[in-house]
Amino acid sequence: MRVPNNRVATRSAAVAARSTLTSLTAAVGTAGLAAAHANPGLLAEVDQHAAGVRDSLDGDRRPLTVAALAGYAEGLRDAAAEHGWTPPAEPDWSEPDWTLTRLLAVCLLARGLDPRHLA
Repeated sequence: MRVPNNRVATRSAAVAARSTLTSLTAAVGTAGLAAAHANPGLLAEVDQHAAGVRDSLDGDRRPLTVAALAGYAEGLRDAAAEHGWTPPAEPDWSEPDWTLTRLLAVCLLARGLDPRHLA
């Protein structure tokens, strides 16, 4: 029995999306969200960015998905790289730049998804 090509591609895309969010969480989310919970000003800024991401993805009309958040994060990193941004080896959470804060917002939104989708 053959598996239809569209199912294989969809499965691979889902794995890639989860992998993107898992890598982003390891690089930015874990330390960044811990810093945000210790710093109310940073947490407020991340919340504002999360609202912006949700608006960009039309999150008020349809549920956010792993694929949508991963695609947004990849697009953001690609666009930032085209403008000379490089991710810091050790982010300074006392004054993160716009891109880093936006990526942290994606991590915050990803934490709100059903955890079974990230495993």
